[in-house]
Amino acid sequence: MEVAEEARESSNSDIPSSSIIIEISLPLPEIIPQIIKLCKDLFKKWSNLEDSHFSVETVSGGITNLLLKVTVREEDGNTVFMTVRLYGPNTEYVIDRQRELLSIRYLSVAGFGAELYGVFGNGMVQSFINARTLDPSDMRKPNLAAEIARQLSKFHQVEIPGSKEPQLWNDIFKFLERASGLKFDEHEKQRRYEKISFEEVRHAVNELKHLTDLLNAPVVYSHNDLLSGNLMLNDDEEKLYFIDFEYGSYSYRGYDIGNHFNEYAGFDCDYSLYPDKDAQYHFFRHYLNPDAPQEVPNKDLEAIYIETDSYKLASHLYWALWALIQAKMSPIDFDYLGYFFLRYDEYNRQKAKSLSLVQSFLANPHTR
Repeated sequence: MEVAEEARESSNSDIPSSSIIIEISLPLPEIIPQIIKLCKDLFKKWSNLEDSHFSVETVSGGITNLLLKVTVREEDGNTVFMTVRLYGPNTEYVIDRQRELLSIRYLSVAGFGAELYGVFGNGMVQSFINARTLDPSDMRKPNLAAEIARQLSKFHQVEIPGSKEPQLWNDIFKFLERASGLKFDEHEKQRRYEKISFEEVRHAVNELKHLTDLLNAPVVYSHNDLLSGNLMLNDDEEKLYFIDFEYGSYSYRGYDIGNHFNEYAGFDCDYSLYPDKDAQYHFFRHYLNPDAPQEVPNKDLEAIYIETDSYKLASHLYWALWALIQAKMSPIDFDYLGYFFLRYDEYNRQKAKSLSLVQSFLANPHTR
C-alpha cells in the first residue's frame, strides 16, 4: 500500500486504493465474493449494488499471476468490463512493484497496455482488453513479427520520469546475491541446487557485462518480458497490445529484443525455434524504420544483430537466476529448478558463438 500511495502522489493521479488482500490460491468460487467486496471498496459508486450485478471469470493463470475479468452491470443498465490482476505470492522478491506502478500511467497514455483503475493489497484493477493472448508460434508469423517490431520501436520511445540508468545488471546481481544463499527443505531440491557453481555463474555474469558494455547499446525503457503471454491481438481490428509491465525498466535495446527472441522457444525451451538471421533481419528492419523497412542500411542491421545476439545471453542468465529464487519462494507447482538448468545450459551452449561474434565486431572498426 505504501507503493500505491507513492505511485499516486508522484503521478498526480487519482488512483483509488484498498487495503484488501485476496488469497490467490483459493478456488474461483471462493475468490468471487472477495473480488466483489474489493470492487465495492475501490469504487464507491458501486458500494450499494447487489452482488448479482457482478460476474467474475478467469482470463488466464500463468506461473506468477492470476488474471480475472470482472463484469459490472450498473443501475442505469451500463456495463463495465475490467480486469483484476492478483500478484503471485512472494513476487516482490523479483519484481519492483513501485517501478511498475510508476510506469503504467505513462505507458497507458502512450497507448500501451490497459488503463490503471485502482490498486489493492496484492494486485491492481485495469481496463479490459478485448483480445486474445498470442501463442509462441504466432510470434514467428512474418506479419505479426513486423507489427511487434513496429510497436516495440514506439514502446522504446516512451519517456518514463526518474532515473534512466539501465537496471539490467543491477537486477541480475541482486538475483545472484539472493539465489546463491538459498536452503531448501526438500532433500532432492537441495541436492540439485548444490550442483550449481555460483562462482562459475558470477564469472559468467561479469564476463558478459564487461563485453556488452563495450557495445554502448542504446538505453531505452524496455518491457523486459515480451513473451507470447504478454502480447494480445484483437483479430477483428488487427490491433496488437503489449501488457504486463512488471519487469519494465530502463535497459538495453538489444536485451529487450534478444529476450523476446528467446521466448520463441516457449516454456518448453525449444531453442531450435529461435529465429534465424533472415527472420531477425525482417524484425530489425521494421523496428529500425517502421515506415520504410527496406531502406535500413546493412551496417545498421549487422550492428543490431550483434547487439541482440550478445544480450540474448544476458536474458538466459537473468531468467535462470530468477527461477532459483522462485524455486524457493513460489508455492506454484512448477519446476523452477529445472527451468534454471534449461536456461543456464542454453547460455553455455550459445556462449562461445555469441561472444566470438561480438569480439569480431568490436575488433573491426569498419563495422561500427
